[in-house]
Amino acid sequence: MRIVFHKNFEKRYQKLAEVMKLKIKERNILFEQDPYHPILNNHSLTSQYTGYRIINITGDIRIIYKLLDNEVALFSEIGSHSLLYK
Repeated sequence: MRIVFHKNFEKRYQKLAEVMKLKIKERNILFEQDPYHPILNNHSLTSQYTGYRIINITGDIRIIYKLLDNEVALFSEIGSHSLLYK
């Protein structure tokens, strides 16, 4: 699976601490190898995010993404659970 980043994702990513960026990179590698690895808790979303999926990075940090095709995922949002589900 190849990952592409939306500009909103990139803006929020740049504001994160280096420790969090390292954790995200680790999870991105895992996602590229196996998008449905149990650690990622990959699942579909509803309501305002219908058609999107979400993966866990840490206990509270999530990435929302959309599959563009069978080989490409667009990471569109990153943030805490409370920030993403306002």
